[in-house]
Formats: sequence, structure tokens, C-alpha cells
Amino acid sequence: MKTFLALYVAGVALIWALAGGAPDQGGGALPWMLRHQALYLTGLWAFSLMSLIMLLATRPTWLERAFGGLDKMYRTHKWAGILAIGFAALHWLVEMSDDIIKALWGRAGRLPKEHGDGIFEALRDMAEELGEWAIYALLAMLVLTLWKRFPFHLWRYLHKAMPVLYLALVIHAAFLAPVAYWSQPVGWMLAVMAAAGSTAALMALTGRIGQRRRHAGTVAAVSTPAAGVTEVVCQLADWPGHRAGQFVFLNFDRFEGPHPFTIASADAGDGRLRFEIKALGDYTETLARRVQAGQPVTVEGPYGCFDHSRARTCARQIWVAAGVGVTPFLAWLESMQATPEHALSADLYYCVRNRDTDPFVSRVTDLCANLPAVRLTVISTDREAPLSVERMKVNGAADVWFCGPKAFGAALREGLSRWRVRFHQEAFEMR
Repeated sequence: MKTFLALYVAGVALIWALAGGAPDQGGGALPWMLRHQALYLTGLWAFSLMSLIMLLATRPTWLERAFGGLDKMYRTHKWAGILAIGFAALHWLVEMSDDIIKALWGRAGRLPKEHGDGIFEALRDMAEELGEWAIYALLAMLVLTLWKRFPFHLWRYLHKAMPVLYLALVIHAAFLAPVAYWSQPVGWMLAVMAAAGSTAALMALTGRIGQRRRHAGTVAAVSTPAAGVTEVVCQLADWPGHRAGQFVFLNFDRFEGPHPFTIASADAGDGRLRFEIKALGDYTETLARRVQAGQPVTVEGPYGCFDHSRARTCARQIWVAAGVGVTPFLAWLESMQATPEHALSADLYYCVRNRDTDPFVSRVTDLCANLPAVRLTVISTDREAPLSVERMKVNGAADVWFCGPKAFGAALREGLSRWRVRFHQEAFEMR
């Protein structure tokens, strides 16, 4: 993600530089020239990143493999948004810096502004105002996004304003970009980004994101196998199938909206999907009371690349599940039951707080009993030390597939950094 965003920002800057930067309207003093160049470059960075986040928000499945899964695309979406708003704020500060430059160096050498006829100038003024108010709104949105205590359902509705803010920025960029840009690659880039971003914004405003991947069904069963865990089984009539380890967006209530959950069952071709949902927030804590058998459900997906078929044949396979993070591995183990002789050789570490009360230990044990190539180790932290890198005995190339708490995953990743390890982990942070 970091590499991609760095290359993206650098690529935009390169195209801008090939155009000679911002057009010099008659020359000027160095401070004014620097302000002039910074104004256009920061604006171009902010707009290009905003266009990127609008595109990624449409959940384009054709980009999943390139990013390593929809979860990685959403993480890129989040950080591209933070960068975009940062550059937008910097763009605004550069615009406001004229008073400082006048106080320190005077008006001499100030570059003249582009002007058109009366109507064009009025439109430029309107576009400038729109851009300024859009920046204020984006800064407020950033604060609410980073403030994790702000309720998700309220944030989700506020986030629906993003396409409108983006369209305001399209108008801002179209009227305030130098006229000379439109006959150069930098202008063509702007036009393509504006077209792609505007299309994505209209898709969002009309509710068409993920429309082709939505499937209607009913809730077949709801149960609570353990305290804080809700098992939901959905029956779909037109399910296209899924790969073990993928996830979907479940929508039980159109006012609440969709939420991502990993499918905990392999695809049996019968349109039946099982989910094991841990109470981790306001929504999931009340799910068992709000969802009932027989009620309608909309399932959007499948998405994700948490797929053991991507494993390297020459590398040792290590699977680490913690708590409800066992759900994708349940699907993996189920998918291997029909042909256990072809099962991938792997070491599965299942980390739980108490193996005697955990609702999935017996199920995982039964599934692994039929798979001699999968070596199961259950680690119960109420009676033994937590899983460590030393216990995993990594001494060469390995693919580590992890699903569990973020902090635990980060610690394992850091400890494995000295080995030739590919660390696969889904990041369910849609905010």
C-alpha cells in the first residue's frame, strides 16, 4: 500500500513536471513563483488522490488480485483519503500564504491571475468557493473517521456526502486549472481522473455500488454457540459460489446498511452460507436479538483473496487463527474434506482463551482428524503461554496465513521479519 501510494503521488508529480509545472504568466519573484508552483502541485495531488478513492469505493473486483483483496483496497482507500485531505489542507494554506509573502517580500513580482470574460470569471469564483467549502467538509470528515468512538452508523450516513464533495472538487479543478493544461498530458490526466471519479460518484449516489454482486436470500437459522458469538445461516437462491476464505457484505436492515463478514463454510453448491459473528461493537453485540430466522437478507459478494491456493509450493504453510478468526480456516478445512489426500500440508495453530469453553475447538479438531496433512495445535492461554515465533519454529521460506486480533498479528509479523516469510492477513477496517 505504501509503495503504491508513493508511486502514484510520484507519477502525478512527474506528469505535472513534464508539463513544466504551473504556467508562468509573465515571470515573477521567487517567493511568488514557489507559491504558484506549490498551489497547483498540491491541488493536483489532492484531486488525483480523491479520484483514486472514489474509484476504489466502487469495489472493483478487477482490481482485487492486484491489491491482494478488497480489504487491502479499502485500506488503500482510507490512506489515500487521509493523504488527499492532507494535500487539500496544504493547498488551502498555500492559497492563504499571499498575505505572509506580501508582508515579507512585498507585492513586487506577484504573478497575475488568469482571467476570462465575465461569465467565465463568475464561474471561476463559484468554483473557488465550492473548493474551499469542500475542504472544510473533508477536514471534518477526516476527524470523524479517525475518531473511532463516533458511532459507525452515523459515520456511514455522513460518509455518503463524499460523492457530492468530490463533484464539487471536479468543478473546482475544471475551472481553476490553467487553460494551458488541457492541451498537455497533465490536462488529459485530469480529464480521465475527473471522468472516472465522477462516474464512481454517480454510482455511489444512485446506490449502484456492488449492485451486480447482490443476492437476495433469507435467514435460515440463528443461534448462539457461545457467549458473544452469533451463528447465522443464510439461504440464497442464486448464489454463484465462493472460494473458501472469502467474505461478503451482509445487509439485514437497509437503515443499518451492509457489514463485512467472513464465510465460515465451504461452497457446497446449495447456496447455503454460514457465518460465525463475534460481538465486537454496537452492531454485532445486538445482532442475535435483531436477526431472526425467516427474515430477508441481502448478500453482496464474494470478495477477498485470503485463499490458500495462492500459497507457494516450495514454502512451509503456517496457519494461525485466534478466536473468531478461525472462520476462514473452518471454510478451508471443510473444502478439503472431499479429497483429504490432496489437502495442503500445513501447521494450524488455533489460539483460544479457554479450550474447554471455546465453541470451535471440537469442530476444528473433527475437521483436522480427517486431514492428516494438517497438523493442529490448540493453544489455550488460560493454561499455557501465548503463541510465539519461537514455538512456530520458522527456519526458512514460509507462507503464514493469519486471522485474528490486529495487535497479535502485528507482533507475529514483526517477529517473523528476519525470515523469508510472506505474511497474509485480512484487514477488515472499512473505516
